Amino acid sequence: MSETMNHDFVGYEYKDIIVTRDKENLYADGYQNFGWKLDGAKNPIIGLYSAAMTFKRDRKIRNKAELTRLQRQFDACVSEITNMEKSKTSRASIIAFSIGLLGTAFLAGATFAFLSGMIPLCVVLAIPGFVGWVLPYFCYNNAFSKRCVEIAPLIENKYDEIYEICEKANGLLGA
Repeated sequence: MSETMNHDFVGYEYKDIIVTRDKENLYADGYQNFGWKLDGAKNPIIGLYSAAMTFKRDRKIRNKAELTRLQRQFDACVSEITNMEKSKTSRASIIAFSIGLLGTAFLAGATFAFLSGMIPLCVVLAIPGFVGWVLPYFCYNNAFSKRCVEIAPLIENKYDEIYEICEKANGLLGA
């Protein structure tokens, strides 16, 4: 009995990653430049904001070491973008929570002053307390807006860097 050899055999390597829903398209488009193909059969939603993505590529791809190095740079850039986007809200939240906590302390003081019968002190402490509860909203919006303006060019530069990395990797695939 003669066996026929299949010369079209392709061995694949697989990569599973969990990404945020807003970065799903970035990874799908970017990883193609490193020789990965999205395995569309498996793409479960891991949560409200996350999804699992499965990629595959030929094990014998040319320039594999260089493509892997560029892929790590790509992943690092996406991670930096994610961290910069998180920093927009973290500083603003800290400012707002601090002011709110201070307002709460003044209102606690006003409450104890009221219970002690010191009504004038209660009024004096209640005014900054209520201001400390209203002011955080405006402080948060102000700090968030300033940080967005500050960080927008940096994020855009990272996207440009990602574009250059993907362009280099795509060139290696075609070489």
